[in-house]
Amino acid sequence: MTTDSYILLAISYIFGSLPFGLILCALFGYGDIRKIGSGNIGATNVLRTGNKILALITLLLDSGKGAIAVALCALLTINNILAGSTLDTHTLYVLCAFSAIIGHCFPVWLKFKGGKGVATTLGGLLGALPLTGLACCLVWLVSALISRISSLSALIATAAAPLIAQYFYGDLIGVTLPVCGITVLVWAKHHANIRRILKGEEPKIGKKKDKEKV
Repeated sequence: MTTDSYILLAISYIFGSLPFGLILCALFGYGDIRKIGSGNIGATNVLRTGNKILALITLLLDSGKGAIAVALCALLTINNILAGSTLDTHTLYVLCAFSAIIGHCFPVWLKFKGGKGVATTLGGLLGALPLTGLACCLVWLVSALISRISSLSALIATAAAPLIAQYFYGDLIGVTLPVCGITVLVWAKHHANIRRILKGEEPKIGKKKDKEKV
């Protein structure tokens, strides 16, 4: 990798670390989202304010962080600003998406305590590996319709991501392994959800609970 590539990954991290849920809730008078519900800065917790529009905007912005990081990479690559990079284009795209996801999960501005990365993952995959991203969104949707559990659907979709990436792109080292890294990160951030799923205590979509920790 070149110095320019490392700089691009750093920029992707900064994009990913922007806490839109926290910013929007503060701007619209809901206070610190970290003191509401699960304390998470993502769209699921923003929904607990009761403002569905704000939650939707947060979802779109968090998804957009991953896609914007990839788009910036594509723009620089097309204009040969990253000339000399030894990485395949798809590999660099996936790494930029991964960097944005890391930024969302561990934002420097919030003492590295961020969200769980699902929306940013889906947005990043849609930008970096469109076929994989679309397939993962479909897997999430089908899983959500069947289980009615958002976190379980996210876990299933991200678990399927490496297999889908390998099927469509056939690059084990340059594409599939970085996607595996994304899957491991998202699963690690969902450790509490996994425990509740195994206990049958994870709330379903649309079910309100005073102190749920999704």
